[in-house]
Amino acid sequence: MQVTIREVAQAAGVSPSTVSRALSPDGTVSAATRDRVQAAADRLGYQPNRAARGLITGRTGAVGLIVPDLLNPFYAEACKGAQARARGLGHSLIVSDAERDEGLEMDAIRTLAPQVDGIVLTASQLSDEELGSLSRLTAKPVVLLHRREPGFPSVTADLAEGMTDALTHLHALGHRRIAYVGGPRSTWEARERAAGVDAMARGGTIDLVQVGSVAPHFDGGITGAADVVLAGGATAVVAFNDIVAFGLISRFTARGVRVPDDMSVVGCDDIALSGMAAPPLTTVSVPKAHAARAAVDLLFRTLRTPEVEGEEPIQRVLPTHLVVRGSTAALTKR
Repeated sequence: MQVTIREVAQAAGVSPSTVSRALSPDGTVSAATRDRVQAAADRLGYQPNRAARGLITGRTGAVGLIVPDLLNPFYAEACKGAQARARGLGHSLIVSDAERDEGLEMDAIRTLAPQVDGIVLTASQLSDEELGSLSRLTAKPVVLLHRREPGFPSVTADLAEGMTDALTHLHALGHRRIAYVGGPRSTWEARERAAGVDAMARGGTIDLVQVGSVAPHFDGGITGAADVVLAGGATAVVAFNDIVAFGLISRFTARGVRVPDDMSVVGCDDIALSGMAAPPLTTVSVPKAHAARAAVDLLFRTLRTPEVEGEEPIQRVLPTHLVVRGSTAALTKR
């Protein structure tokens, strides 16, 4: 027999309407009351009827998360963080992979909008004009994750500072001629990382070898990039992300270049595989799950209190930090 909301109310010593508010992410009850109601619901095995609640509130009980590449472990970790937070707020998470394609991303937004209460766009590939059209495309709130644009609530990491930390680390190890392998120029993340690298180069402390833009995949590090790094005379290289760094190391190894003895390598993202690589990868750690949880929180904040016209949306910037492992070494070690 299914447990009813009235039974939960009786067990918790509150009214059915209080139970309804306590079990809703938007409900206005005290923390003590919420805890008491949740404990009673858990004890009785109560499962809310989402369909019935949706008819009353107009809510779907789901949020959408669109990512550019589920094969990249970075986004898999973000999905887990977003799902955990959505579940904690009583919602399910619907994930869509846009495959780094603007058209597929727009299709995903159109498809998800009627099914969810709001959407988190992760590392969106959309142009500024396409982002600006979202309010006409869907009336649902949208939060940007790992991209910052005027007019949108967002959660980003301080990628420019992360790149500066990486280059400062290599400089402290004695490296002066350092290569940078960039990512797709059209993306916000690539521009932010490049900004940190360029700022360091303008300071005159390093001699920068610009390798250019590569696909953010393993093959991006192998095909052309590693050979350009070596031809440029660099003694160290910073890669757009960890997967590109793995590709670089693979090509260096094939050419008889030892890491870190002959070449120091730094990645970015700190995916789980980075600590398992041989050698373990020095990398800029980006708060993947934490940022995703923060984006879901920001989405629910927008749902509870819609932004007023003219009000600046919240844009959170989370810190990064450098994780030093075995893929970097002092130049004097050579």
